[in-house]
Amino acid sequence: MVNGQISSNSSRVAKNTLLLYVRMLLLMFIGLLTSRVILRSLGIEDYGVYNAVGGVVILFTLLSNSIAQAISRFITFELGKGGARLKEIFAASVWVQAGLALLLTLLVNSIGIWFLLCRMSIPDGRMGAAVWVLEFSLITLIINLFAVPYNATIIAHEKMGAFAGISLIEAALKLAVAAAIWLYPGDKLIIYAILMAAVALIVRLSYASYCRRHFVESRGCKKMPERALVRELAGFAGWNFFGSSAFVINTHGINLLVNVFFGVSVNAARGIAAQVEGIVKQFATNFLTALNPQITKSYAAGNTAYCYDLVTKGARYTYIILLLFAIPFAFEAETLLDLWIGSDKVAPFSATFVRLVIVGIMVDMVCNPLLTLELAYGKIRNYYIITGAIAYLALPVTWILFKWAAAPVWTPYVVFIVTYLLVDVAKLAILKFQVDFPVGHFLLETVLKCGAVTIISAFAAGTVWHFMPQGWLRLLAVLLCSTAAIAVSTWLLAMTKGEKQFVISKLRRNG
Repeated sequence: MVNGQISSNSSRVAKNTLLLYVRMLLLMFIGLLTSRVILRSLGIEDYGVYNAVGGVVILFTLLSNSIAQAISRFITFELGKGGARLKEIFAASVWVQAGLALLLTLLVNSIGIWFLLCRMSIPDGRMGAAVWVLEFSLITLIINLFAVPYNATIIAHEKMGAFAGISLIEAALKLAVAAAIWLYPGDKLIIYAILMAAVALIVRLSYASYCRRHFVESRGCKKMPERALVRELAGFAGWNFFGSSAFVINTHGINLLVNVFFGVSVNAARGIAAQVEGIVKQFATNFLTALNPQITKSYAAGNTAYCYDLVTKGARYTYIILLLFAIPFAFEAETLLDLWIGSDKVAPFSATFVRLVIVGIMVDMVCNPLLTLELAYGKIRNYYIITGAIAYLALPVTWILFKWAAAPVWTPYVVFIVTYLLVDVAKLAILKFQVDFPVGHFLLETVLKCGAVTIISAFAAGTVWHFMPQGWLRLLAVLLCSTAAIAVSTWLLAMTKGEKQFVISKLRRNG
């Protein structure tokens, strides 16, 4: 690939990333306001019920997430090769999603109902509402399933403007739902589940409408696709399911385990931590959403050197983006939660859970570009057998510790962190063997450079935190100091000469 094309691709990634971050800032503001209103409207008990029961349905998203990744990979890879089979791939993905929706409906209304009625700890008088939550969570899931091919197509074509615009509509609708819940005089938990399903329907119809207007492959999907293509897509998704399902089990499965051992109050604390996790994770996901299509397309085009460089950059900057949140929450989690939710609504253990969940995000997300490379490579069976076998250990280890060792409620997060550190090591070893990925260069550019940035910025923020009294001023000082320290140390220690030149040229051009 010539330098001009590389520069053009870098500019596209930078533009899409900036667009997604503008979107994210607006979404974060709306999301924080929405979460605060919902928690205060439902109360800790009903919020815990929604978080626990919704987790039953989310457990069944294992298959849907696997199919989603498979669809995204096939569409993006085909674009990198020229796009001759796009229409057939899209048609196959729609038929696969239809079959999956039927399967999930049967599973939730059999195993899911049984688990809710016979195994879950639901407060007296709230079982009826919990059943409503289960059913409408299933409806929301099915609606989202049918949106997957359309979302994957928008991202593969790198049309981030449409993606950002519809996301803002979704956030505005959720804010309207929060206001409605606040004013509704009846059972707020039931109406909340119903309205969230309605929001999902409106948003997914918007994605479908945009795709049908702009991408020819999304039209005319009634014809049955070739069986060979369906088998290829389903086989890819099957192995992806085996490996990636561990993450959902280790989050929402453990959420159900916590409900059994500790009840809905701890589920509420985990729900608060999950809200923070979702917001923080989205910042890294936005960057990776802009970057991942370039990784897949460059590998499909045979430009492995450029592809590996993108993977390394992606890991390094994903970590630095997450570090912007990790340091302030490490020192000021209690103050931030009090300001966001209100001290009277913060469930016990929330601050501890938030700190640990951010560390877990960093361990998991920093190696996400490695997964994108593996999916682009395509021969994923051995990769998922090894990484999946390691990752699946988290849930049984947590259950054993809860059952026999009277472990504290924060144990699952520590188990998760250790497990996914081992998964990261396995990912590097496998890709070294499969595609001769430059592991030494990757570790130098990520572990050493990011470690130096972490030490410097944590020391700077910790010094401010130590010498100032608790309050608004200390929180503001920690935020400003950590951000400045991360920015300066990243520029001096983590960025390559070429990256600095790219930033300077962009600033001069826009100045």
